[in-house]
Amino acid sequence: MDWRGRRKSSNVDDRRGQPLRAGAGGGAGLLMLLRVLPWLLRSKVGRVLLVVGVLGFVGAQMLGIDLLQLTTGAGTPSEQVSFSAEEQELPDFVAVVLADTEQTWQKIFAASGNRYEEPVLVLFTQRVASACGTASSAVGPFYCPADRKVYMDLGFFQDLDRQLGAPGDFAQAYVIAHEVGHHVQTLLDITQQVRASGQGRSAAEVNALSVRQELQADCFAGLWGHSAHNYSQMLEPGDLEEALQAASAIGDDRLQKRSGGDVVPDSFTHGTSAQRVAWFRRGFESGDINQCDTFAAGS
Repeated sequence: MDWRGRRKSSNVDDRRGQPLRAGAGGGAGLLMLLRVLPWLLRSKVGRVLLVVGVLGFVGAQMLGIDLLQLTTGAGTPSEQVSFSAEEQELPDFVAVVLADTEQTWQKIFAASGNRYEEPVLVLFTQRVASACGTASSAVGPFYCPADRKVYMDLGFFQDLDRQLGAPGDFAQAYVIAHEVGHHVQTLLDITQQVRASGQGRSAAEVNALSVRQELQADCFAGLWGHSAHNYSQMLEPGDLEEALQAASAIGDDRLQKRSGGDVVPDSFTHGTSAQRVAWFRRGFESGDINQCDTFAAGS
């Protein structure tokens, strides 16, 4: 990909090497204390425990230990993390790809008289707190509709290359564009409709809805690829093949085979390798969002 020297998005929140930000844990602890406080005050044992707790807290403060920081994670000094030259360059790559997706979707939304709201992309290492809960890097890149942010541990790009056999910068860009595709689904109210449609249905039916949602995000990623190729002219020979290889590598059937288990179609949540390749290619070749209606497509 010809990405260097291009505009970078300002919507990248680089949290790599930072401590886990305070979430609901500290607030939940305080709420629990308020709930049991009446019992503590009424009970003799409770009053003793309360006195011991207060004395312990005061003693910790005298020793310079901030217990509030230990319970919430706020203010904890971050560990010194050193990054390789490649790891230092990756955020620039991510910011350029994100900027180009912004440009693509701004045009598509404007064509229908709407305004595209840009998502924030959060880079993290190991664990991250989002409005959808705390997640580890093991879950891979994900989009949280509750805060409309994309979350990504850049170590996933190494896994994509070394473990899944899908190397290349356009393969990495496909992953970013796919998660942005989920943001587009939220803006178009598709995510909410899928969630509502799944209520009261069997697990297999819910999984089938998830597959269609994921395949549509693949098609949306293809729409960005179409724009990057025809308008931004970022693509170089072999780039399309990299994206198709990545789409194939993370198909449910292929991942289940890699794990050594049986291939169980009813358990699919993202689609087969062939489906993911087909829908990405459909978006890439057409450049037409109307071609990405996976919910109206046949089974």
